[in-house]
Amino acid sequence: MIEPRLSAEMKVNTLLRLVNQNGGFGAVLKKGDRISGSVLIQCVEKGENPKLLESMPSLDGSSNWQQIWPQGTDNNKKLTDYIAQRFRFDPDIWLIELDIPDAERLIAQMGQ
Repeated sequence: MIEPRLSAEMKVNTLLRLVNQNGGFGAVLKKGDRISGSVLIQCVEKGENPKLLESMPSLDGSSNWQQIWPQGTDNNKKLTDYIAQRFRFDPDIWLIELDIPDAERLIAQMGQ
């Protein structure tokens, strides 16, 4: 049986509202497919220490957010190049940026 799931656009809008309600800032940097696009989340705190998160499937069929780019990289060009490469491979990806302390906690609160 196929379980219903939120559209990519709904996930993005929910995350942006949640961040704004908690005193942070969120923005869509690139829109992807409204229904089934993947979502990459670039988390920063006061514009520093970028981390990149993506929802990954787990063995039990659920999915969870995992960090795919390490914190504390000094070379933002490498991150930019990585994101550009992902867009070349999959143009339907959404990219959003969240600037709030402990963004991972808020993302986990939202669930999938």
